Amino acid sequence: MILCARGLEKTYGRTPALAGADFAIDAGEVVALMGPSGSGKSTLLHCIAGIITPDAGTVEYDGRELSAMGDVERSALRRTDFGFVFQFGQLVPELSCRENVALPLRLDGTSRKVAEARADELLESLEVAGVAKQRPGTVSGGEGQRVAVARALVTNPRVLFADEPTGALDSLNGERVMELLTGAARDRNTAVVLVTHETRVAAYSDREIVVRDGRTRDLVSS
Repeated sequence: MILCARGLEKTYGRTPALAGADFAIDAGEVVALMGPSGSGKSTLLHCIAGIITPDAGTVEYDGRELSAMGDVERSALRRTDFGFVFQFGQLVPELSCRENVALPLRLDGTSRKVAEARADELLESLEVAGVAKQRPGTVSGGEGQRVAVARALVTNPRVLFADEPTGALDSLNGERVMELLTGAARDRNTAVVLVTHETRVAAYSDREIVVRDGRTRDLVSS
C-alpha cells in the first residue's frame, strides 16, 4: 500500500469527526470515500493528505509516518508527491489557465519555458488546449475543472486527492471530468482518493469506503 491509515480519531470541540477510521490505497487505484454530509469523509481526506493532524491513530505514506514529519516536510510532500482537486477548482483568477497549471512546477523552481511546455501537454491531453491563454473566469465550469485536474497532475504526483470534484458541474460535464481524471491518473499509476456523495461519481472507482459517524466500512465497487 502506498498510503494507509489506522484508527484515526479527530474531534472538534465536543464533536467527534473521526472515531477509529481506517484507510488504505495502492498505486494506480481509485478509491471513493462515500457518506452523507457530516460523516467525516472530508476530515479523513485532510488527515491522510497531511493537511491536518489526527488526535490519535497513524497515517503512513510510502512507509513513512506523516505525523513524524515536520510542517516543512509535509508541505513539500503536498507540493511534489500529492495533487489536489477541489469542488470549485480554486484556480488563481489573475493567471491564465496555462500559468495556473504551470504554477506548482514554477514554485518548485522549474523554469517558465519547461513548466509551461509541460502544462500545454496536460491541457492537450485533457482536451482543453484551446483555453490555455484564457483566464479562469472566462471558461466554462467543465473546462475550468479540467484545468484544475491538469494542475493537480503536472508534478506527476503519486497520490491525487479529489474532494467533490464534480459537485459544481452538470452531469454531462461531471462525467467527462471523471473520465479524464481517472484515465490520466491510471496512465501515470497515480492513486486517486475521491470524496463524493454521488453514486454516479463513485462508479468510476475500483473500491468504495463508506464513512459514517466517523467510522469506515470497505466495499468493493461494482
